[in-house]
Amino acid sequence: MIPFLDLGRINAPHQVRIRAAVERVLSSGWYVLGPEVKAFETAFARYVGVDHCIGVANGLEALTLVLKAWSFPAGSEVIVPSNAYIASVLAITQAGLTPVLVEPDQRTYTLDPTRLAAALTPSTKAILPVHLYGRVTAMEPLMAFATQHGLLVLEDAAQAHGATYLNRQAGAWGHAAGFSFYPTKNLGALGDAGAITTNDADLAAQLRMWRNYGSAQKYYNNVPGHNSRLDELQAAILAEKLPFLTEENERRRQIARRYVAELALPSLILPPADAIDQDVWHLFVVRHPDRDAFLEHLRQHGVGTDVHYPVSPHRQVAYAHQWPADAFPIADQLHREVVSLPLNPTLTAEEVSRVIEVVNGFR
Repeated sequence: MIPFLDLGRINAPHQVRIRAAVERVLSSGWYVLGPEVKAFETAFARYVGVDHCIGVANGLEALTLVLKAWSFPAGSEVIVPSNAYIASVLAITQAGLTPVLVEPDQRTYTLDPTRLAAALTPSTKAILPVHLYGRVTAMEPLMAFATQHGLLVLEDAAQAHGATYLNRQAGAWGHAAGFSFYPTKNLGALGDAGAITTNDADLAAQLRMWRNYGSAQKYYNNVPGHNSRLDELQAAILAEKLPFLTEENERRRQIARRYVAELALPSLILPPADAIDQDVWHLFVVRHPDRDAFLEHLRQHGVGTDVHYPVSPHRQVAYAHQWPADAFPIADQLHREVVSLPLNPTLTAEEVSRVIEVVNGFR
């Protein structure tokens, strides 16, 4: 059996460093917003190429807190892709704002900048592009559109640690960006964790209050904040793993190159390979019109898979009746057809060969 993902195996090369980090935090007696968080924030800001990093509890909170800190009027609109994970939409509604779903580029699966104009209204305040599956959205035309119309841009970079577009990293394009360090991510913690990156010093100061009950000084609360703090233990673990992220992303690219070159099933739609050296291949997502049969074939031959994601956000019960069921046909088609194949830095050449063999053997 080739599992879709084995987190124990992925973290095994880092075990000695992780154990040392845990011991260091345990011995320090300082477990919340201490030196480990500050050190990781500094290192991750440097890695992304921005001035500020603010550690928070998770990726959803990263997005939500930025939208709240921007203080848009209630009901203001935020443009977001129709096919991403529901967290991007949840952040908008949890901030008291209105999500405006826009269909993705059918080739890249990221938000299509050519569709932005049709979604623009006088209530539009921001755009929330999602760098899906490890690929950065086409940010140059998106930022040009945002500048032209006075909009703020919040990148959802939860799946794009280290990915680039025009030599600039995910998380360094917009006015702010949200990252998740959920254990399955390219840079994963051993629990929930997240961060915000930005070059805006005033926003960074606001966010440090928003994550800590709205407080810049103990027991004095300036804004109605959250309890959303990256803890010392997760920060220490992330700091130990960060120096290996570039190498691990390159291994992902090596596997992606093999998949792109050797997967030869005529009925299979492969992800675009035009930016294979810029993407970080958080997921290798293919499409098949008979997904159920394809999944069963892979299962029977010992290849683990996952589906990212089976249900479009506009069809989730949480947002029932907010949009017509047939409003986003591109998103619906993608969600019906997508399959994620195994891809992580610990896969051996033999395992990759086996995945290729099984996929190509489907009828």
